[in-house]
Amino acid sequence: MSLSRSLVGRMVRAARLEVNLYEEVEADATALPQALLVVIIANLAIGLGSALGILITAGAVWFPWAFLWGFGAIVGWFIWSFIVYLIGTRIFRGTQTSATYGELLRTLGFSASPGVIGFLCFIPFLGFTIWLAAVGWQLVAMVIAARQALDFSTGRAISTCLVGFAGMVVFFWGIRAAVGLLL
Repeated sequence: MSLSRSLVGRMVRAARLEVNLYEEVEADATALPQALLVVIIANLAIGLGSALGILITAGAVWFPWAFLWGFGAIVGWFIWSFIVYLIGTRIFRGTQTSATYGELLRTLGFSASPGVIGFLCFIPFLGFTIWLAAVGWQLVAMVIAARQALDFSTGRAISTCLVGFAGMVVFFWGIRAAVGLLL
């Protein structure tokens, strides 16, 4: 496998915001396991970096939290991509819009690649700034991924991601409220 199609090569290209990478993984039905690994790696990096930061500053940390962060990210990836899929193919659908859930799942999975820098969140005084940079970079990558997978304009992709984010917040607040009622 060439470096450009290897997991690391694809992650680097995704982090560089290479449009061709998002087109490539959209078309590659075998890339789903790689997309899942990207989500796991990127979110474990953020979780471990944050856990190490707490260890350095507070002297104690609950390391399983980093792994729960990774598990939550996988669930969030499936839910987020489905919400974006519904919004992009139903509400903001353009004349050229054509996508399957799998295509969007793969491209949005690779858009998590910039999160790997989140491992550096442990650096004192810079951790939060690094976290913000990682999340911001991921958001830009998500817009590009949605734009490429859904075959529409950047404006529609931004709108889709913003409405999708609002939908995700409502969904998780609903779950939180339901769980709170059960406890």
